[in-house]
Amino acid sequence: MLAVCTANICRSPIIEAVLRDQLDDEYFEVASAGVRGWVDKPMDAMAAMELMRLGLTPGAFRSHPIDDYFVDSASLILTATTGHRSEILGTAPEALRRTFTLVEFAQLAEAVEADDPVSLVAAPGATSMSSTPTAASRRSTGPSPTRSTRPVSRSRAG
Repeated sequence: MLAVCTANICRSPIIEAVLRDQLDDEYFEVASAGVRGWVDKPMDAMAAMELMRLGLTPGAFRSHPIDDYFVDSASLILTATTGHRSEILGTAPEALRRTFTLVEFAQLAEAVEADDPVSLVAAPGATSMSSTPTAASRRSTGPSPTRSTRPVSRSRAG
């Protein structure tokens, strides 16, 4: 699995750390990268603090820019925003069926799980991540995309 954001120092490292914590590493490999990722930078201090608040640690995390290897080798790509998803699909349209925003995939996987919960536990290590092909086929029937929860500075209109 690949988590993607802009610089790979805030959102995608948090997604990566949470997925690593929640998934069995015998069955899942998790990485992160940025569409305009920095090379070999540590996690942002505020992101690291958020991880610690969740009971996780950033460890020796170092940032990576996304490249063809990351995209080609990921069976599931989770992006922080629709813009990140669009950037990936602009250079790798073949990744469409396995590229989702994090929120979109969570909503679609939840719907798949509700329809057929037995299929998600049929294999060892199976989770809602196993539902990628079904989630992709339901993309047009799912909820409309939501905007990123990234804080935005707004000025007051006079």
